[in-house]
Amino acid sequence: MHSSPRADAPPIREPRHVPVAHLVRGGVVEGVHHGSVVVLGPGGEVRLRLGDPDAACYPRSALKPVQAVAMVRAGLPLDGELLSLAAASHSGEERHLAGARRILDLAGLTEDHLRNVPDLPYDPVIRDAWIREGRLPSRPAQNCSGKHAAMLYTCALNGWPLDTYLDPGHPLQRTVAETVEDLTGQRVAAVTVDGCGAPLFAVSLHGLARAAARITTAAPGTAEARVADAMRRYAEAASGTGRDVAALMRAVPGLLAKDGFEGVQVAALPDGRAVAVKIADGANRARVPVAAAALAQAGVDPAALAEFAGEALLGGGRPVGSVRPVPALDPVASAACA
Repeated sequence: MHSSPRADAPPIREPRHVPVAHLVRGGVVEGVHHGSVVVLGPGGEVRLRLGDPDAACYPRSALKPVQAVAMVRAGLPLDGELLSLAAASHSGEERHLAGARRILDLAGLTEDHLRNVPDLPYDPVIRDAWIREGRLPSRPAQNCSGKHAAMLYTCALNGWPLDTYLDPGHPLQRTVAETVEDLTGQRVAAVTVDGCGAPLFAVSLHGLARAAARITTAAPGTAEARVADAMRRYAEAASGTGRDVAALMRAVPGLLAKDGFEGVQVAALPDGRAVAVKIADGANRARVPVAAAALAQAGVDPAALAEFAGEALLGGGRPVGSVRPVPALDPVASAACA
């Protein structure tokens, strides 16, 4: 029902990353972030390729929209804010915790059924407040609790075992793996355990971008479209107040974007243009401007991306430089060299 042709699994190798961002202080390149980038056109054609976007990598939480699609395909009835939370790496705001508990309530379950790792909230201000108040790590506070609650709800609806829902051989996780392969168009290269305890599937950046494009171009009412609509409308539910990925979706109409630990970013537009980014050292300060530059390469108005151009480097309390994408990612410079 949801099948599509699938290529072989991407090769597992040390990625052939290249410089994608420079730290420029006082006109001198002080540091270099390496990584890989792929930009797809509306027909899936590769418009730009830097580094090694065809090697196997772990998308981390950038894969959550695909996991959410798998759950909706399996009958998860959520929509709106709660469906966005099911695809979230949330900040641990009270509304996120309340949403995760609401999903569990709908399933007739409790926090005791969650198997994600207990943690303090991801947002540093909220985390510090918890510490001052003596609050302990909890499973609902961990940034993946919305996904885990939705996984349990999906299992309850299908009569699947609850205690073992994180086992890669569980019917839920087999469904997720099938959806990953369907939307990326390639076989999974490896399976490991993500930070939250859920199975994590290795695909290529190219495959990740292709999956995002499949989600944003899907017909209305499909599982893919429901996930995209929920995340775009409730961007802060999928991330948090002040998070860059939510701000990016607000700044670019119709954009679906999701970040992941270790410097991963994927984003796609309704016409199928898509980008995927991996920063080798996992630095967010490079992920954000590189993703914005990739979107500009995809044709997004650079003016809409100005606030994501790169954080300033300070000297004596004043800006003396910035984190800048390499010239190959500058749409003006690359056009001049073409």
